[in-house]
Amino acid sequence: MSTEKDRRKKDETAPEHSPVASSVDPAPPRQIKIAGAVTSVQGLIGVIVAIVLVIRALAGHEETAISGYGTAAWFGIIFGGVLVGGIALWAGRRWGRSIALVAQILLLPVAYYLYTSGITVVAVPMALVSATVLVMLFSGPSVRWLAGESDPDL
Repeated sequence: MSTEKDRRKKDETAPEHSPVASSVDPAPPRQIKIAGAVTSVQGLIGVIVAIVLVIRALAGHEETAISGYGTAAWFGIIFGGVLVGGIALWAGRRWGRSIALVAQILLLPVAYYLYTSGITVVAVPMALVSATVLVMLFSGPSVRWLAGESDPDL
């Protein structure tokens, strides 16, 4: 049975790339926190859209081209994952970055589609936000944090 003193001694003598040394993540840089918050908001918006679609379907609104429940399920699953990834990134979990990256990369063509459809009021802010989050996720401090450096803000 290992005592607290033995475990601390093991942590101090652990090689730099051992599982013991890497179990404590450095605090994420500000860019990661902001990107996580923005991604969480994007996921929350998608989940709200899913809820609205369910309410519309329950109220009797029907469309011939799409299923309100099916579209709501798709939005709920996809954007629920984006919401979880954003929260994870905000909390300093490295795996959330992958979800945030994929979400931003997929939102850029959506913004382009909206722009070419004449909905520039939505398209331009969506593209700017997605591009800004991508820049934050690929910034120097963010990449150093992802690599596990002890002080990523340098």
